[in-house]
Amino acid sequence: MERACEVLAAGTWRGAPVDEVELDYDGRHRRRVVLVCASGREVLLDLPAAVQLKDGDGLALQDGAYVLVRAAAEPLLELRAPTAPALTRLAWHLGNRHVPAQLGDGWLRIRPDHVLADLARRLGADVSETRSAFEPEPGAYAGHAHSMVRRP
Repeated sequence: MERACEVLAAGTWRGAPVDEVELDYDGRHRRRVVLVCASGREVLLDLPAAVQLKDGDGLALQDGAYVLVRAAAEPLLELRAPTAPALTRLAWHLGNRHVPAQLGDGWLRIRPDHVLADLARRLGADVSETRSAFEPEPGAYAGHAHSMVRRP
């Protein structure tokens, strides 16, 4: 089985990937796991510490080739508020509950949770279901988790 022991950030590696692997948010936070690529190829991800892989990262194989990481679309809730202060207030309430959230232009995305959806509605937000890659903010103390990834 081929082995990947290094992650290179999207845009920092050259050449065409030999394969790709599509992973959801949880599947992209790994240290050691057997990954099944689009072709059926199995690759052992074997890193010294767990990292959060991002869409477009490259997993360096021992022979110098790369496997492309793709963020899989997954079910999410998209929250929109009528004003910027209302959206900020909603973000504060989610953060106070340590909920992973993806921030966008006028929206927040979270994993499906009926309690949080109800909270958002009570705070005046529109809540809709969507499917998208989930890339939440890493948090103020998450920098150490990325130290194994060469990023520009």
